[in-house]
Amino acid sequence: MRVLITPEQLAQRVCELGQHISSDYVDQDLHLVCVLRGGFVFLADLIRQISVPCSIDFLATSSYGSSTESNGVVRILKDLDTPIAGRTVLLVDDIVDTGFTLDYLCRILCERSPDSLRVCVLLNKEERREVEVEISYVGFSIPNEFVVGYGIDYNEVYRNLPYIGIYKNIT
Repeated sequence: MRVLITPEQLAQRVCELGQHISSDYVDQDLHLVCVLRGGFVFLADLIRQISVPCSIDFLATSSYGSSTESNGVVRILKDLDTPIAGRTVLLVDDIVDTGFTLDYLCRILCERSPDSLRVCVLLNKEERREVEVEISYVGFSIPNEFVVGYGIDYNEVYRNLPYIGIYKNIT
């Protein structure tokens, strides 16, 4: 496996994102919504870099199964525990490639009447985009490679890697 983003690069960029988010949300109560499972490591590090008051909730979706390609059909496996109406929401996800999942989540979350909704992703794979989505905060733009690590998996393994690596041994 080839390392694409080192642990040091991840730490530095997450710190920068946290500072940027904190300055954008001064004097606001921020509600972070993390997309499970891939986003949990990113969220854990990001929230410790955010200096404004914030709360968290989680969504779980499925659009990959054991494949390396999204099938375009998004299912909610775990919904939010708390209402977001009238709240300042930042959706946090690990990666956006085709845009199907993020577009779907933004549409359903907007229907719940948050005061505002913005998106923060760790990895942006612009070459794969099929649906345009507005992303306010991007950690890294990456090439069209299948990546694992730092919460991102292949068939539920490799989430524990402290870096983002390009996974080539897919059969």
